[in-house]
Amino acid sequence: MKDFIQRNLISSAAIIISVTLTLVFSILELVWFGNFNFSKSAISLLILFVVAYIMIGYVVNQFIYEKIKLIYKTIRNLKTTKSEIKSMLREDRGALETVNQDVISWAENKQKEIQLLRDQEEYRRDFLGNVSHELKTPIFNIQGYVHTLLDGGLEDEEINRKFLIRADKSVERMISVVEDLDVISRLEAGILELNIQRINIIELAKEVMEMEEMKAEKRNITIRFNEKYDKPIYVMADADQIKRVYINLLDNSIKYGSTDGSIKLRFYDMDQNILCEVADDGSGIEPKHLPRLFERFYRVDKARDRHTGGTGLGLSIVKHIIDAHKQTINVRSLVGDNSGTTFSFTLKEAK
Repeated sequence: MKDFIQRNLISSAAIIISVTLTLVFSILELVWFGNFNFSKSAISLLILFVVAYIMIGYVVNQFIYEKIKLIYKTIRNLKTTKSEIKSMLREDRGALETVNQDVISWAENKQKEIQLLRDQEEYRRDFLGNVSHELKTPIFNIQGYVHTLLDGGLEDEEINRKFLIRADKSVERMISVVEDLDVISRLEAGILELNIQRINIIELAKEVMEMEEMKAEKRNITIRFNEKYDKPIYVMADADQIKRVYINLLDNSIKYGSTDGSIKLRFYDMDQNILCEVADDGSGIEPKHLPRLFERFYRVDKARDRHTGGTGLGLSIVKHIIDAHKQTINVRSLVGDNSGTTFSFTLKEAK
């Protein structure tokens, strides 16, 4: 419709100009030469109309084209070619309508980009604040222990050994934070290559259960399979990284599970994948916290987490490792006595 109106406007302008010029030339001819030739005037009118139509159409099209080209250079970052714009001008929907829609789309995309940048900035502030807090605490502790020893505690055998042990624990905590951050950074950057091979997930889980047994005994927690697995279950995975997944999940369950409770490891055949679960019988996690559990340094109960130790990066590492295997991990939990929390992840089954 707009192109039809545009063509009519050009034709009308050409008619007006050609008629006007023809009348002017006819009047001048009549005044100067004293005669008027109708046939000659008609031919002149036709010629002037054609010339005017072509010239006006060219000027108008060039004007529109140049304006649209300028807008597209800004919006599409020089991605629109000259031929594309000319083709657009010939479309029925009209050039101005196209530009309008593209400007609206561009504005919406920019709003999304701005919101994304704001979210990233907020995440960056939270991340730097958490890293600062995690490192600041052990650093200040070490500084306090060293100052106490320098102020005379070094000569006191009861004090010097106790404070050196505490300083050593603070150093170990700092090392754990740095090492965990390094693991996450390498996983995100794809630098940490996985050694995918066929492994027996039952044997690997048993090995980790034995490693975590002493930690569990301190809280009188038992770690066991939910049933007897007589046959091996093979999956395609990196044994060392999946071992790290189980260590972090069992550490989490031991810390937050019920004293005198139990932790169960379960496996389910999901056709092409094996579903692996680690379930405790603790007090559970409120629904509002579940979507953020795998974020770096996110803590459901900050005061309790500081007391129980840990870097706050364990579940984030677990998520990155499972993502690197191109698999999924989920958590479900109910709040209440012995309701418990269950972490479930999949691994590709190996036939």
